[in-house]
Amino acid sequence: MYSLFILLQAEGGEAATGFGFQQMIFFVAILGIFYFFMIRPQQKRAKEEKQFRESLEKGDKVMTIGGIYGNVEQIDEGSVIVRVDNNTKLRVDKTALRAVPEPGSDNK
Repeated sequence: MYSLFILLQAEGGEAATGFGFQQMIFFVAILGIFYFFMIRPQQKRAKEEKQFRESLEKGDKVMTIGGIYGNVEQIDEGSVIVRVDNNTKLRVDKTALRAVPEPGSDNK
């Protein structure tokens, strides 16, 4: 029975055309699922992070990706000076900053 199926595919019979169309539909469905569950949320998150970095102002509370909390002291082109303690200031790249979630919010 299996050899009959291969024979039909080799001759260009009806089984070969239907099987190719089913594969194409399956492939398109997988790409759609991949886009909506992986690519789109990642693009949305990157857009939100970019908007956060562009809207930074002096005095904003931030957290670095290393877990250091502080307040924005000065903003340069690609970096920010963060006051961590009374006299302790760190120069941090803008891409290493995260917003500090408000108490009681469900942001993670």
